[in-house]
Amino acid sequence: MKALRWALLLLLPALAWAAEQAPQLQVRYLDEMENAAEWQALASDGVDASVHNAKGVQGNALVLEFNLNNTAGYAAATRKLPVQLPQDYEISFWMRGEAGRNHFEVKFVDASGDNVWWFRRPNFQVTGDWQQIRIKRRQIEFAWGPTNDRTLKSFAGMEFVVAAGQDGGKGNLWFDRLALKPVQKPSQVPKPTVTASSQEGSNVAARVLDGQARTAWQSDASGNDQTLQLDLQAVQEFGGLEIDWTPQLYAQRYTIELSSDGKAWNKVRTIEAGNGGRDSHLLPESEARFIRLTMPKPGRAVGISELHVRDLQFGASPNAFIESLAKDARRGCYPRAYSNEQTYWTIIGVDGDTEESMLSEDGALEVRKGSFSIEPFVRVRDKWLTWADMSIRHSLADNYLPIPSVEWKHSDVMVTTTAYSVGEPGKGRTEAVYTVRNPTKSRRQYTLALTVRPFQVNPPAQFLNTAGGVSPIQELAFENGAVSVDRIASVLPRTPPQSFRAVTLAADTPCEWLAAPSGPTKITDESGFASGALLYTLDLAAGESQEIILDLPQHAGAPRGEGSIGERQQQLATSSQAPMTKAEVEQQWRDKLNRVELILPKADQKLYDTLRTSLAHVLINRDGPAIQPGSRSYERSWIRDGAMTSEMLLRMGHEDVAKEFLAWFAPYQFANGKVPCCVDRRGADPVPENDSGGEFLFLIDEIYRYTGDEQLLRSMWPAVVKAVEYMDKLRLSERTPENQQGDRAAFFGLMPASISHEGYSAKPMHSYWDNFWALGGYEASIRIARALKEKKQMYAFIESRDQFRSDLYRSLNIAMRTHKIDYLPGAAELGDFDATSTTIALAPVGETQMLPPNELQATFERYWQHFVERKTDTTWDAYTPYEWRNLGAFIRLRWRDRGEDLIEFFMNDRRPVEWNQWAEVVGREPRKSRFIGDMPHGWVASDYGRSLLDMFAYERQADETLVLMAGVPEAWTRKEGFEVRNLRTPFGPLSYSLKIEDGKGTLHIEPLKQMPVGGIAVSWPGEAPPKNHSIQKGFGRWLGTDLRVNELPFTIVFPR
Repeated sequence: MKALRWALLLLLPALAWAAEQAPQLQVRYLDEMENAAEWQALASDGVDASVHNAKGVQGNALVLEFNLNNTAGYAAATRKLPVQLPQDYEISFWMRGEAGRNHFEVKFVDASGDNVWWFRRPNFQVTGDWQQIRIKRRQIEFAWGPTNDRTLKSFAGMEFVVAAGQDGGKGNLWFDRLALKPVQKPSQVPKPTVTASSQEGSNVAARVLDGQARTAWQSDASGNDQTLQLDLQAVQEFGGLEIDWTPQLYAQRYTIELSSDGKAWNKVRTIEAGNGGRDSHLLPESEARFIRLTMPKPGRAVGISELHVRDLQFGASPNAFIESLAKDARRGCYPRAYSNEQTYWTIIGVDGDTEESMLSEDGALEVRKGSFSIEPFVRVRDKWLTWADMSIRHSLADNYLPIPSVEWKHSDVMVTTTAYSVGEPGKGRTEAVYTVRNPTKSRRQYTLALTVRPFQVNPPAQFLNTAGGVSPIQELAFENGAVSVDRIASVLPRTPPQSFRAVTLAADTPCEWLAAPSGPTKITDESGFASGALLYTLDLAAGESQEIILDLPQHAGAPRGEGSIGERQQQLATSSQAPMTKAEVEQQWRDKLNRVELILPKADQKLYDTLRTSLAHVLINRDGPAIQPGSRSYERSWIRDGAMTSEMLLRMGHEDVAKEFLAWFAPYQFANGKVPCCVDRRGADPVPENDSGGEFLFLIDEIYRYTGDEQLLRSMWPAVVKAVEYMDKLRLSERTPENQQGDRAAFFGLMPASISHEGYSAKPMHSYWDNFWALGGYEASIRIARALKEKKQMYAFIESRDQFRSDLYRSLNIAMRTHKIDYLPGAAELGDFDATSTTIALAPVGETQMLPPNELQATFERYWQHFVERKTDTTWDAYTPYEWRNLGAFIRLRWRDRGEDLIEFFMNDRRPVEWNQWAEVVGREPRKSRFIGDMPHGWVASDYGRSLLDMFAYERQADETLVLMAGVPEAWTRKEGFEVRNLRTPFGPLSYSLKIEDGKGTLHIEPLKQMPVGGIAVSWPGEAPPKNHSIQKGFGRWLGTDLRVNELPFTIVFPR
């Protein structure tokens, strides 16, 4: 929305206007809460909830008692309440309670029960005193559902919900006098007027509204208190105020007050250190008729050229506010995200720590989740240069270690920002190294400003769980050699600055404030937009460079209060006396990331580099034992992500990490055997996602198969039995007579509908993703029972599996026939195409040989055609790199050449390419701003890792064979060859090589700890086996282009 300029109203023709007030519309009480029996308590698994009456504001109140019991669940009071809404309205109720900070929601449900709207306040702190909650129409958002009409026009039911937030725990919420008030605004509003306490000559108050920057109101020169009061002529809503001061006549100190009647005033902003220019004030959800500026004893005349009352959108959020300011600022003075440009970043952290830093592609560094960032600026030849003035390059140490750098290149200067984390989990610190180099042929003087700014690297488009954008700073100071942010020592310069400068928002002219000759070193900014700068003056000869190092604690655990700054500084200084060097950090990461080695042709080394970086990101993203797909939006542990990521970890030699994850996750299984979809610091999430049981069983089985840890397997046996019993309960609930006929026939015997597949979040579906995972879980449970010699249970599991497999394949056939499709559908109801989801039937579940062959081929042929079209199409918007799973499917389908095309396409979409990572969402237009999930995304990283390793070796479950080289490009066997060292398999570490020397090729396979039941199959690239080959060691025979090997070591030589 365009900002309102009251000055422009004065330019419109005069209106014949008589003051029209909004008509007084009658309030309708929807429920006065006299009878609690009209409400029902609703609670997720593991949560206790009840409703009852108690004394309210007037008569009875409804009381919701709840105990979240260390889960990530919810409690609700719900009732049927059919209401037709007017065009505009306000819903209100009185509320009090006794509870910690948790998410509070008011939900409105339509007659179908499928579509939900909500008013939501994250981590809401209820008070013990009654307060009226007023919900305006615009504050109600569509939450979920299949409807295309996202405007709430009526509802059939209503819910008050408390969901586990910051504190969880137990408590109560009281509600009374639920009301609906129609809203009808005046059709016309007169022009605002303005008055002042004094004026100088013709510089009258009205000039602040004339739209002319060259005219102004000016007070007298008495130096006494001055006021300027704006009358909007009616109570109106607005989001902010901007003041354009007359040059040199600004007020350093002033307040902003609001009033609805001109009598009772509410002070909303106090400014203590203004410096003129334009002052922008965020005043969200403001509602007033009068706005008053009070300037106490300015000591001289003050003047204002323009006063702008901004609309609600201007102040819709701190991010919207900064975006408005960025439009008028020089490009580069704000991060690019505030100019609606997509930005990219990577993470820096210690393996297993709970905090991670983020480095943006432009060089800004966010110290920890949700925190401020440090952004460099450099002055040369009397100009401050920003990221927008630079040519920017990116790199990783050794091309794969999680030590990223951003290099700024300009004809007059080069600035490189490098970041890495040191320490141990819970005590991690990020070291930021800034290297300034003079690339010219003459001596240059520079000023490097390392600014502390109230912005996360995580951009505003990132809204999930950790909202990106502004990170408020109210207090900023440089004391005891450290920068304290909100009274926590947060930046410790190892290289002391020459000076430090801090500014409030009112004194912050983007970029230019850095050039001020002096400024305070300690400030308070109640708006939360304080900024500061560590300033380094450098005198560098031609080609000379200098390093500046900052020590950034990733954990802000110091207590607030008197003395805490100095104590924190001393504590950190002591712990940092012998810091780990960058070389030591590099070696630490090499030891973790090189347990499996791939020696590839030079042109394809990036595949191995990206594999190792992906592994590093998985380790950094995890919090202790909790494997997580991300460090911001997805800082939770899903069992599906954890199970599939653990398979990658097991194959890359990190069995300990997979075992730690299982040991941590398993106790969160519910008493009834249900496996939670995910777990976070609040506990287990009770949302039913019916893939979870299968993934949990798969994880237990995989860890045993790779480690042989029978003690761990035995400890998990009770959980296995409960999980299978719960899966049986679920599938049997769908084996009903109703599901044997009509359009429900495809549901018979399946797992119930759920939202585990993100594509079905609007409405739960019977997804085959859930059902193939369930089948894989049954298979895993049978192997576990067999390993533990639990024969009785094993036979029961076999019976369940056989019945379920029969029902599953019957459902597939019915769904394909019903929807008249020739491919494997994603959900029984929809007959939708979703090859990336279908991949899990092939791997890791292993149903390749069981699936209907024609439909299987058609599914991935269809995906291939879509893929080819996308390479040249310019109309598609975005995709998710979960599509890496299709590489694993192509390998199993023996589509080697097509797999190479997938690799090339997806590798080109790393962003930045040199950082070896993908977000959850990749857009066709790199700079189109959007929500991209987390970056780097750990589950995507594991999909890449598992599929890449499948190129070299995968297990074919149908005949228990280890298949080698099924995805290796034929070109590798003709020129440079390749080598695999210590790739973990269920049969022990695998090492083999194909070397090209002296005109011949040699394939050599080292012994395994145990031979697979089906032996080894070498899937030879090309249309035929190599001619004139000679088996020099071991035994092998050719079946088409497969070389079947049953004895190791094995060596075959062939001409090249």
